[in-house]
Amino acid sequence: MTRVPETSQAQPLTNRHTRLWPSIAWLCGFFAVFTWSAIAPKDSLIWALEVAPAVIALVVLAYTRRRFPLTTLAYILILVHAWILMVGGHYTYAEVPLFDSIRDVFAQTRNNYDKVGHFAQGFIPAIITREIIIRNALVRTGFFTAFFTVCLCLAVSAFYELIEWWVALLSEQAAEAFLGTQGYVWDTQSDMGWALFGAIIALLTLSRLHDKQIEKLTARPAYRV
Repeated sequence: MTRVPETSQAQPLTNRHTRLWPSIAWLCGFFAVFTWSAIAPKDSLIWALEVAPAVIALVVLAYTRRRFPLTTLAYILILVHAWILMVGGHYTYAEVPLFDSIRDVFAQTRNNYDKVGHFAQGFIPAIITREIIIRNALVRTGFFTAFFTVCLCLAVSAFYELIEWWVALLSEQAAEAFLGTQGYVWDTQSDMGWALFGAIIALLTLSRLHDKQIEKLTARPAYRV
């Protein structure tokens, strides 16, 4: 009987472990901040509402991990977005301490952490949307890839504002904390504007890097914006 060399047996296992490490690191980063966020949040209902999208994203990523794995860039950005949601859920968006300090130092009238959240709401979904469009060849040109990406991100932002409105109608007690308007009459329009700005900035700054990662993942050229 011919003996298979030990190196040949170990190689597939090593490769498998190498592929698992990024996923393990991602999950550790997710659950570390999730656990911190869940410990004594300022308002349990607001925490659940704000963190729910991050948990839903985790479930979706787990379900699609084998069927439709994303680029490393997309996974990193999703994790960052989850962290932003978890921090906002823990403190509420109007009371994140660091942004209280920024408000005081720069003589601002409000805590602007919610604007970071809405910028991310455009910036990060733009990369995910772009990847889905390109890899499924939903459109044929870079211009329309960018156009539909921005349109979808703005639509998602507008729909989120509707969700905030519905929650406010259902729970007057949690309305102010969840909406985070802080008395700013144009808060809804401003939120959508920051999401639109985030989507455009993502396309302008990350498209080339994103294309390279898509090409590496799929072994075929990506569309150029």
